[in-house]
Amino acid sequence: MCGIVGYIGQRRAYDILIQGLHRLEYRGYDSSGVAMVSDAGQLNIYKSKGKVEALEHFASNKDLSGTIGIAHTRWATHGEPNDTNAHPHFSQSGRIAMVHNGTIENYSVLKKALSTHGYTFVSQTDTEVAVQLIEYIMDTNHCSLFDAVREATKQIVGAYAIAIIDRQNPNQIIAARQSSPLVIGVGEGEYFLASDATPIIEYTNKVVYLDDGDIAVIDRGAELKIYDNATHNKSNIKITELQMSIEQLEKGGYEHFMLKEIFEQPKTLADCISGRVSADGKSITLSGVTEHRAKFLKTKRIIIVACGTSWHAALIGKHLIEEYCRIPVVVEYASEFRYANPVVNQGDILIALSQSGETADTLAALELAKSRGAFVFGICNVIGSSIPRATHSGCYIHVGPEIGVASTKAFTGQVTVLAMMAMLIGQMKGTVDDATLERIATDIRRVPNLIKDIFEKNDKKIKELAKIFTYAHNFLYLGRGYNYPSALEGALKLKEISYIHAEGYPAAEMKHGTIALIDNDMPSVVIAIKDNVYEKTVNNIQQVKARGGKVVAIVTEGDTIVAQMADYVIEVPEISECLTPLLTAIPLQLLAYYIAVNKGRNVDQPRNLAKSVTVE
Repeated sequence: MCGIVGYIGQRRAYDILIQGLHRLEYRGYDSSGVAMVSDAGQLNIYKSKGKVEALEHFASNKDLSGTIGIAHTRWATHGEPNDTNAHPHFSQSGRIAMVHNGTIENYSVLKKALSTHGYTFVSQTDTEVAVQLIEYIMDTNHCSLFDAVREATKQIVGAYAIAIIDRQNPNQIIAARQSSPLVIGVGEGEYFLASDATPIIEYTNKVVYLDDGDIAVIDRGAELKIYDNATHNKSNIKITELQMSIEQLEKGGYEHFMLKEIFEQPKTLADCISGRVSADGKSITLSGVTEHRAKFLKTKRIIIVACGTSWHAALIGKHLIEEYCRIPVVVEYASEFRYANPVVNQGDILIALSQSGETADTLAALELAKSRGAFVFGICNVIGSSIPRATHSGCYIHVGPEIGVASTKAFTGQVTVLAMMAMLIGQMKGTVDDATLERIATDIRRVPNLIKDIFEKNDKKIKELAKIFTYAHNFLYLGRGYNYPSALEGALKLKEISYIHAEGYPAAEMKHGTIALIDNDMPSVVIAIKDNVYEKTVNNIQQVKARGGKVVAIVTEGDTIVAQMADYVIEVPEISECLTPLLTAIPLQLLAYYIAVNKGRNVDQPRNLAKSVTVE
């Protein structure tokens, strides 16, 4: 994800743009940049690799005049993070500048077509293609910037939020969105533009949220105009008054960050997938893997080190890589690995899995592996953190800041990246055929919408179900195959935020001791989706019921067998078996959350826990 800021009014634009970039820096800080039309009518563009402070340093002695401008803080999708690939991007003539959040999926086709018309490209980004397309339409059709943007967005396939300025018209910003947020702040004789309301709230509490397909014409000193790009009709503008502090706003109106982060998962996983899984499902792009193709093809073993929730994601990753890549995988607690005098060979690959990128044990484990000649690959969420800097290569999960201590969206982001990795490595090795890749890649792209379905059908149901079990003292979570780690994660979520004792077990192992605990007062949450061990899991449920246990079953939509024996049933959509943890995680997160709320717990800051464990 990237952050967009814009301003037009009477104030110096630069000051507002820079402050806005700082507020949105959590959305990405591979690079940042500003574009302003100066008092002298020049289009000045300043951009720099790295954080916003690097941009400030770079621009400190430049012409910062002008009362109109756009700015951007980047999370790289197309093109490596550097000064050239940083936004804003400008057209070939230097007349217009544009910032963009999203991914243009058909950019290669558009780039090829523009090249035949004499256009050249200086960056590796998809955004530069869009700004050149807009100028080409303006020149060939002799039309306005608005008309060119309207036509260009009809040709673009993908998600975008864009803002554009024209040095020949320093009194106008054009903005458009499709599947990527944009908010316009309405002030006294001035307008503000941003990816969310955080940079706007200190200037005005009046905002307009753009809808998909909207194109906004923001003219200095004039009434805001918004058009529906599909119908060309002028839209009715609804001004919303923000009634909350900046801190509340960051919660997006949710009671807790954790709930916000749970419900963000359709969007965050879409961000995680964006630019990586092709629209047709026939290819997966992870530069951190492909750039080290030989390492992954030659390795005889992969070691994954992690802690907590990341360790559960690692167990799913082990299953994925072994099934689809046929490479042996060992999953280790980082805290145990570092003190166990492990056998590490030069041909091994160690994957360090961490949300924060600062986990002390994981850092120490990867340094140990590096010292013994292993190739170290990082999978993290926080850009620029210690683990990415310490590894040979890696991949960000790009799910955005996770403020709630109990991880939710980071878990599903990690599993998604591991699934994409397994498919890509399997394709490179020849262990995944084209049909399998297309089937699973297509299902990966479906996940965000399927999670939306789960929310719509089950949120209220789970909220009511939580009331029944709020005062239980113990829980048992059971799963098999890909969903044994899901059971572990479900139990951990409940423990972390409600302080109820819970244990996750492979369902078949329950009868080897744990079954002694089962009675009417100990509910069992059983993941019983239709997979290759479905019948075995059904048998495990019968064993629980025979001992008087209460069963909450997570099943595949349309299941009638488990529904007849379980006390409570939560349905999730059908999907490729290897991706089912991405769906079963959702009701487990919601159940834990609502039980904790009912118990009056501090959900976002549970006792004795911290978001990032930076000490032993």
